Amino acid sequence: MPELPEVETVRRGLEPVLVGNAFARVEQRRPDLRFPLPKRFGERLSGRRIEALDRRAKYLLARLDDGEVLVMHLGMTGRFRIDRANGMQPGKVAQAQKPAPKHEHIVFHLGDGTAVRYSDTRRFGYMDLIPQDALEQHALFKGLGLEPLSEAFTAEWLAARLKGKATSIKAALIDQKLIAGLGNIYVCEALYRAGISPVRLAGSLASKSAKPTKKTEALVASIKAVLEDAIKAGGSTLRDYARADGRLGRFQHRFKVYRREGKPCPRKGCGGTVRRIVQGGRSTFYCPTCQR
Repeated sequence: MPELPEVETVRRGLEPVLVGNAFARVEQRRPDLRFPLPKRFGERLSGRRIEALDRRAKYLLARLDDGEVLVMHLGMTGRFRIDRANGMQPGKVAQAQKPAPKHEHIVFHLGDGTAVRYSDTRRFGYMDLIPQDALEQHALFKGLGLEPLSEAFTAEWLAARLKGKATSIKAALIDQKLIAGLGNIYVCEALYRAGISPVRLAGSLASKSAKPTKKTEALVASIKAVLEDAIKAGGSTLRDYARADGRLGRFQHRFKVYRREGKPCPRKGCGGTVRRIVQGGRSTFYCPTCQR
């Protein structure tokens, strides 16, 4: 499933195309994705202008001029593709149209003729229309944790919330109620950069007075750095993910431990070997020699 860097990369690719534009019409080729699409979905979007495109955790939020928000989630295999060449001006008829691709479920036709096409092989993605003033209390967003790239995400903030936690630090970090948008890939990579074992107790990263330790400071810095690096690289493409312009992500070529089981630790002078264990049903990759 795409994590924060992939969703943020898609957002940045769609933003210059969507913001300031309007939906001329919407092709809805099935009644549902993972869940049923909103009633009168295309009708409610037609004519609406997109005022902003934001991200919250792994959700894309297109804020519309009527006070509603188009909420979009990529699921496991969702992709957006921008089609400038074939976008038609409203009212024009396409000549010799090709059959729609099998897994292309929704097409947003914009006022300038651009088409934004959403395909989803496994249909685990979803879309909804939610009033702006009800967004924070909606079931999808209520209880979501702090954004890790925000200024509020500090070592002091994290230490205060880890104090007394008996769970592993890996389990704590992928808890969306604590930190929103972090997933398995980037938690593994951030813990490696910070030199912290994924099985270490989360509470050990806070002092008795809930103050941060040097490890906590290193972890926060590593989380921010690995997310920023991944965004610059366009995210990670392991199977289905692609950017809005069709290019694949490149950060998978920079993994230090993720999916590198049995390979030498890349840290200079370590001499350890990357190990895979299972935590909470998910694979964890780390170096038991230099991650303590």
